[in-house]
Amino acid sequence: MKITTWNINSLNVRLPHVLDWLQANPVDVLALQELKQTEDRFPFDAVREAGYEAAVLGQRTYNGVALLTRTASTDVVHNIPGFDDESARVITATVPSAREPIRVINGYFVNGESPGSDKFQYKLRWLDALHGWVKAQLAQHPRLVLLGDFNIVPEDRDSHDPVGLAGTILHTDAERAHFRALIDLGLADAFRLFEQPEASYTWWDYRRLAYPKNRGLRIDHILISAPLVERAVACTIDRAPRKWKRPSDHVPVTLQLA
Repeated sequence: MKITTWNINSLNVRLPHVLDWLQANPVDVLALQELKQTEDRFPFDAVREAGYEAAVLGQRTYNGVALLTRTASTDVVHNIPGFDDESARVITATVPSAREPIRVINGYFVNGESPGSDKFQYKLRWLDALHGWVKAQLAQHPRLVLLGDFNIVPEDRDSHDPVGLAGTILHTDAERAHFRALIDLGLADAFRLFEQPEASYTWWDYRRLAYPKNRGLRIDHILISAPLVERAVACTIDRAPRKWKRPSDHVPVTLQLA
């Protein structure tokens, strides 16, 4: 079974990228973030022709998340229950698998703009609420995946400039503490379960030749519960789509389970 996360940065613009990538990489689950479109504009027919069903939480212009699965997902929940939020950031669903079903939480985490700002405080509140939601879901669903664009650089090795960017947004101690708190719930960073090349990133700025110079960040993550750690055989970053015409600034990250 293969499960992928990809911040597509506008499905209106990059639907052909998604369809081409799925044809070459027929994963079982594709979690998308930053759809930037409402559900009534979601390309359900094109996705179905590609062999997938979709659960969608959309929003005009900003945010938006979706889960594309081979078989329709069930028990779908939008956003974080009990947390008042106008943004479409989280979709949770149960996905069939060859063994027992897997609970998948797909999130487009708050960016936060800058430490000390109102948006940063919103980010911290949102992360607190997410922690409670993940904890509750783990209690009900031991086989759980939390994935998406976290907008958090977990460690210095996940940043192209850990010294120069220390304390800036995505790199703050507060954000990293929230990432560790999710791990402490009993999750593992799937990418770090395996030996990986140095300077492995998932996002590059469009400006200043960031991609050719590999001045990136690893902010797209897949966290998995203990029963899935036992089945994990690989977790990889596919940099190829970043070279395509009008690419997203993020690339797919894929977990493979035995």
